[in-house]
Amino acid sequence: MGPHPGGSAFSSVSFSSVLKRRSPWGVLALAMLSGLAMMRNGVDPNAGPPQPAAAAAPDGRLVGPTGASVRTLPYAPASRIRIDAINVNAPIIDVGLDASGWIEAPPAHDPNMAGWYQNGVAPGQRGTAVVVGHVDNLSGPAVFYGLGALGKGRLVEVERYDGRVAVFEVYGVEVYSKEEFPGAQVYGDTGHAELRVITCGGGYSRTDGYSGNVVVFARMVATR
Repeated sequence: MGPHPGGSAFSSVSFSSVLKRRSPWGVLALAMLSGLAMMRNGVDPNAGPPQPAAAAAPDGRLVGPTGASVRTLPYAPASRIRIDAINVNAPIIDVGLDASGWIEAPPAHDPNMAGWYQNGVAPGQRGTAVVVGHVDNLSGPAVFYGLGALGKGRLVEVERYDGRVAVFEVYGVEVYSKEEFPGAQVYGDTGHAELRVITCGGGYSRTDGYSGNVVVFARMVATR
C-alpha cells in the first residue's frame, strides 16, 4: 500500500485557534497526535496493527495499581524505553514544539525511535509523562506497532539520563478517535507518577490515514 499524499502532515487546524476552545491538554493531544499518522506501506491493510481488547480499557476513574506507594524521582530526561511484552527496546529523543507551534513527532525514517515530550513531566516524577512513537513508516511496522496488544499488568521501563529506571505497570489500553480525544482524561494529574505511551491506531484509509490513537495508561510501581 502506498503512502498517503503529504506523508505525516499535521492537522490543518492552527495551534492558536484550538487553544481558544480547548484545554491546554486537549491542545497537546490534537497537535501532537495528528503528527503521528504515518501511512502503511507493505503492511496488510486488512490486518493492520493490533487494537486494544475491550478488557484492557481503563475505567473512567483511572484507577491504577494499588499497594505501597513508590517515592517519585527528581527531574531527569528520558533516554530509552523497554516493553518486553511487545519486544520494544528503543532510544528516546526529546520532542517539543516546532516552528509552527505543533508538537514534533520522532523522525519518521527511523522505525525504532520514540519521543518524550520534554516540556512536560519527566518519567518518574509526579504527574503524567508522555512518550510517543510511530506505529509504522514507509518501510513497514515501527516502534509502537504492537502497542495495542499490551494487556493490564505488563511492565514498561523507562531509562533516564541520571542512570535511574522508572518501572510502570500498565492498567489500561484504549483507542480514541482523534476528533474526540479526551485530553484531560489521558494527561490529567492523578496524584501519582504516571506514563502515557501513544501511537496511531483505529481505522485506516489511504485518504486520511489512521482515525485514532492507541493510548497506554501506566503507573510507576518501582524504581532502580
